[in-house]
Amino acid sequence: MSRLLPALVAAAMLLSACGSDEGGTAPAPPQPAAAAPADFPSTSGKTLEQLTKGVSEGVILKVASLYSQTVGRNRFSFALVDRADKPLDVSDVALYVADEDGKRVHGPFVAHKESLDVAAPYRSQLTSQDLASGDTFYVANPTFKSPGKHRVVGLARLDGRLVVADSGPSGAVPVGLRNGPPDVGDKAIRVHTQTASDVGGNLKQITTRVPPAPALLKSDFAEVVGKKPVVLLFATPALCQSRTCGPVVDIAEQVRAKHGEGVTFIQNEIYVDNNPSKGPRSQVKAWRLPSEPWAFVLDRRGRVSQRFESVFSVGELARAVAKVK
Repeated sequence: MSRLLPALVAAAMLLSACGSDEGGTAPAPPQPAAAAPADFPSTSGKTLEQLTKGVSEGVILKVASLYSQTVGRNRFSFALVDRADKPLDVSDVALYVADEDGKRVHGPFVAHKESLDVAAPYRSQLTSQDLASGDTFYVANPTFKSPGKHRVVGLARLDGRLVVADSGPSGAVPVGLRNGPPDVGDKAIRVHTQTASDVGGNLKQITTRVPPAPALLKSDFAEVVGKKPVVLLFATPALCQSRTCGPVVDIAEQVRAKHGEGVTFIQNEIYVDNNPSKGPRSQVKAWRLPSEPWAFVLDRRGRVSQRFESVFSVGELARAVAKVK
């Protein structure tokens, strides 16, 4: 099973995850990025090489949503680090997308900051460790014109100068992945998920979160899908290669508590018996997940309303949940 880059969580972050009291409305959308497309170089028929010529290098773009890109407009999450893998918090950043050979460049697509931060009452033991290097990530909405592998390059403003943020030729992003996870508008794949009653109340068998979040382990997905809105989260807090599973499980628990009335939240672990050597669980295989974590927000008809690969913030999930209530 493919995995996201282990150092993804080492991203510089800003927006604090906040929310209203129980029963309140979802957090407001993030403030628009301070920069505008006009603040970044125009493509004007240039190749990526021509676009970045003479611009300082040294920043690495780490793609979070590697396998969820489709033809059209996308949610593209990523982190920025330096060559020593140190998180960077830049003032502005925009993405450019191109064919794998660096031609047919489109952009700039200006990104905004989001955060993996979790309110203290919902923060698990592992999350504080996972977020020790930082909690910031960036989200842009690039448009891909065709399927196949594409290059994605960022131009970031760091200390008042423009720098290239590149994932390198080996970091090509697949667009229109075949036989991938269900996309927005698709019908959910009906699977049974284990609950506390299936394991005699021993929640450690069905979650690696410390402590477990019982509310995420009460419902069998097969029994609620198509009857009420559901958030189905595939994540393994203790065994996550990207070290983002802990934070997103905590985020799901916070959104459930503050904004989840009428919506069922379910966490499903990744590995059989929570042992990576035994491979992925049957539910993970059925949903054709190439990485972890993933979260799917389903409407009451059982169709995907929103999906998040890897990282997402409290605000992003809360707003997605509000749409399906």
